[in-house]
Amino acid sequence: MSAHCCEHETPAPAHISDLPRYRRILWIALLVNAAMFAVEIVAGTAANSLSLLADAIDFAGDALNYGVSLAVLTAALAWRARMALLKAVSMMGFGLFVLLRALWSVWGGALPDPATMGLVAALALASNVAVAWMLYAFREGDANMRSVWLCSRNDAIGNLAVMAAALGVFGTGTAWPDLGVAALMAALALQGGWQVGRQARSELGAGSTAPHP
Repeated sequence: MSAHCCEHETPAPAHISDLPRYRRILWIALLVNAAMFAVEIVAGTAANSLSLLADAIDFAGDALNYGVSLAVLTAALAWRARMALLKAVSMMGFGLFVLLRALWSVWGGALPDPATMGLVAALALASNVAVAWMLYAFREGDANMRSVWLCSRNDAIGNLAVMAAALGVFGTGTAWPDLGVAALMAALALQGGWQVGRQARSELGAGSTAPHP
């Protein structure tokens, strides 16, 4: 994923059209992510797969993010930017957690079940692609809306990586592909959180320097 995807001019809130449709999409996305969190927690534990468990935590974080987005959807731009900063911190915290857990598992991890990994990752990919497709029209909004789009896009990339890891575990008979994907997901979360935080800080800076009526 290239770093230049966040380098764009943020439209004014008045230019964001069809907020009722966006709100409905956020509710759908919240329910989908909450359901996939439950599925991956169960499957990841049963399959001894760190990448599935990491993806489950990611689904939970995304469901929370959608809920926050719904709560601040009609708030002033400065408040939306502040909430986006909090989401950026949560994304980066998730990345650090997964990275540390992957390092720990190098010495004490069990061999994952590749069949369960592949099936659940395919279901997660279908869910994330559907959500990302619904959110595609809103990808150029303010930092809060863009963070939602980035989360969905990064999740779809992560699901493809989990599917590749399942093939790797099956082919090599080791847990290394699973651990490698967990590290990749951590990097995606760190990068996405940094991008969202950078845009949110820019919006807060623009708001603080704007002339008062």
